[in-house]
Amino acid sequence: MLQFVSHLLPLLLLTSAPASGAPLRDAVRSWRQAHEPAIVRELADFAALPNLASDSTGIRRNAAALAALLERHGIRPAIFDDGPWPPAVFGELRSPGARRTLVFYAHYDGQPVTASEWATPPWEPTLRVREGEAWRSLALPAAGNRARLDPEARLFGRAAADDKSSIVAMLSALDALRAAGVRPTVNLAFFFEGEEEAGSAHVREILRRHRAALAADAWLFCDGPVHASRQPQLVLGARGVMGLELTAFGPARALHSGHYGNWAPNPALALARTLATLRDEDGRILVDGFYDDVRPPGEADRAAIAALPDVDRALREELLLGATEAGNAPVAGRVMLPALNVRGLQSGAVGAQAANAIPTEARASIDVRLVPDQAPGRVRELIEAHLTKQGWFVTHDSPTAATRLAHPRVLKVEWEGGYAAYRLPLDAPAARAVRGAIDEMLGHPVLVMPMLGGSLPLASFADELGVPLVTVPIANHDDAQHARDENLRLQNL
Repeated sequence: MLQFVSHLLPLLLLTSAPASGAPLRDAVRSWRQAHEPAIVRELADFAALPNLASDSTGIRRNAAALAALLERHGIRPAIFDDGPWPPAVFGELRSPGARRTLVFYAHYDGQPVTASEWATPPWEPTLRVREGEAWRSLALPAAGNRARLDPEARLFGRAAADDKSSIVAMLSALDALRAAGVRPTVNLAFFFEGEEEAGSAHVREILRRHRAALAADAWLFCDGPVHASRQPQLVLGARGVMGLELTAFGPARALHSGHYGNWAPNPALALARTLATLRDEDGRILVDGFYDDVRPPGEADRAAIAALPDVDRALREELLLGATEAGNAPVAGRVMLPALNVRGLQSGAVGAQAANAIPTEARASIDVRLVPDQAPGRVRELIEAHLTKQGWFVTHDSPTAATRLAHPRVLKVEWEGGYAAYRLPLDAPAARAVRGAIDEMLGHPVLVMPMLGGSLPLASFADELGVPLVTVPIANHDDAQHARDENLRLQNL
């Protein structure tokens, strides 16, 4: 079965009138096989819309298209654009006599792109299949085409996997159930965010303003990849995230490195030395007090991690890594810890553009992944205290000439918005219910991850709405999300 059947279908069955498992599964499989080209075409058309959170025109075009998509699938849409945020798209499907409500979450915005790095244009979704070491392009299925598609083919395009695929998958699963004569016995709602890739800075305000419409018994977050073994996984939390930009200042103008080398401080070297003090070679963060608020995994969490397939050797080979941090410690355990990543460095020029000069400034971009019970505000304080201990005068504004003359080392620190981590206990009623539904449909226990390594604004939803949150990913683990050539394996759709 395709992953959308193995994951999203049982979650909708959890909300539906009783039905026989095997016959219904067969009926849904037949429906999906007959509609594969239409499903893929719908995703391709949606992924063709540029969706950067910073592009308000593009985001509004996406929101309007998404509202129309909901309407075509028989769901009443609404757009929450009553504030200074990218519009959130809401849909609901009321069931007569229902006493409970389940909300499905996904986001429709995507990460920035450098189009020149892509093999195919990021907003011209392209179907391709691997043949040896090369990729061959395939024609996208035409409307009305009922031919079977190669399940190993992949749809390339920004947000094809992260996260527009989840939206199309859940709506297709709902159509499949309708075709089989199954009707929900609970109210269903859908909340599609347009700012997740930009840090969900306004999601709390949206939740507060529309609290009544968003009231529910549980939320299901449809985002992220399946396990690297290609098996479905149920995820009960996600790390939090925060980001910062550092700018170190050197001379007011670039200086000849022969005339002024060993005299004028080099900001690139100074910043590199400071970055090296933030974490060691095994990823342990060296900021004083950083781990004081970390809640260690419980016994049930550790047992769930131990039961996961061992994929580390295969991942290292796939990624051409001779070794990984902490003595090749398993990745599933490592994502239960906080992490600090240097996501970019910039100073001067390299290669043919390099000049024998001392640069005027150096910049570093960092993201920090948080775990329960770390608070973003406290982490900011600890990191700034660490930078001060390294001898920097820390400022949040561009320094004036007087400031730069008054301090030998000036560092501008710009913080991005962030949010805390979230982890639902494995024995929580919502976790047990969803897990049982997926186990029944698969015919064997689903893999359970206590926490996703990536970040989702789960804590914001839990704090504001006070409901349990469960995450059900469908994308392939090697989907290149956030990177060039993002893609979705059709078997996962």
